[in-house]
Amino acid sequence: MHRCPTPLQAAIARRTLLKLAAIGTGIAPGIGFPRSGTAQTATSAPVEDAPIWSAQYWTAKIAEKGEVRLNLWRKRVGAPKAGEPPLPVLFLVHGSSNSARTSFDLAVPGKGEYSLMNVFARYGYDVWTMDHDGYGHSGSSGNNSDVASSVADIRAAMAVLPRETGRSKLHFYGTSSGAIRAAAFAQAQPDAVDRLVLVAFTYKGTGSPTLRDRAKQVEFYRANNRRTRDRAMIRSIFTRDNLASSYDMAVADAIADEELKFGDQVPTGTYLDMTANLPLVDPRKILCPVAMIRGDHDGIATMEDLLEFYRQLPNGDRQFITLPSTAHSPGYANNRHLMWYATRAFLAAPSPVAG
Repeated sequence: MHRCPTPLQAAIARRTLLKLAAIGTGIAPGIGFPRSGTAQTATSAPVEDAPIWSAQYWTAKIAEKGEVRLNLWRKRVGAPKAGEPPLPVLFLVHGSSNSARTSFDLAVPGKGEYSLMNVFARYGYDVWTMDHDGYGHSGSSGNNSDVASSVADIRAAMAVLPRETGRSKLHFYGTSSGAIRAAAFAQAQPDAVDRLVLVAFTYKGTGSPTLRDRAKQVEFYRANNRRTRDRAMIRSIFTRDNLASSYDMAVADAIADEELKFGDQVPTGTYLDMTANLPLVDPRKILCPVAMIRGDHDGIATMEDLLEFYRQLPNGDRQFITLPSTAHSPGYANNRHLMWYATRAFLAAPSPVAG
């Protein structure tokens, strides 16, 4: 007598079929399908032990007080070779309180992988980031490094990347105020952006408990171009959303150990922008595909605030993703692998067919 499969048996059968189909077409299970009509997709399987090549670069922008040197950091599997096809490029944009390498290339001994750059280099991307004006290894113009200044920083980086990568159109990923920076750049220079990932983004800030608390210091931010960012402040990033259990606090200590080498102050510009000047981005002017990713316990923005932005995006190739048991900083969270998965799937999505 024929028996219908149970739901579990059916699910196993479907997974087996998908795996065999992937093998039969030469596509490794779990790897994104190549997007038709573009070479901006990594299709090779990740290699866990692949040696990662890294290099730093410098660019400069002209500021009110003269030229400022900005530091760029690059990682990929293997050094670039003359004549080889260019890899897809992913440019990472950091937020208000930490510089580029602690944001995206952090080492936490004995705690697993926390380097987004390593992860996406092994996925087949040419991964770049930079320290904005007044952060990390970069020089300082003395300004407050607001969002407008950061867009100028990224423009300066674009003087380097096409020459070094062979790409003039890049994927961008920004986190927290870095998401605002990345979106503002996409608005100002749409021809340079392929796909855009906005993590822990803020639109108008309406109803945000984090910004409501931060606004108590708005007059300080107006009067001062720098603010204190000590070990206690860094640790508060992981506790302020009342979900400290979603992080290993060894991560906060590793960040502080590295960041305090640059001193205990960072620019105030994005804090002022987020408490007094929102909105800074018009969603109707973001023409590229967009993925918005947020933690379900992130106090920087309400769901309603983000959905208002999302609904106005003109490109139908868009995604809104909520990560479970995650607060403001998905890249540092215990569930960071879910953020990697969502980002990778979006960047590797097939191009839609025009109707």
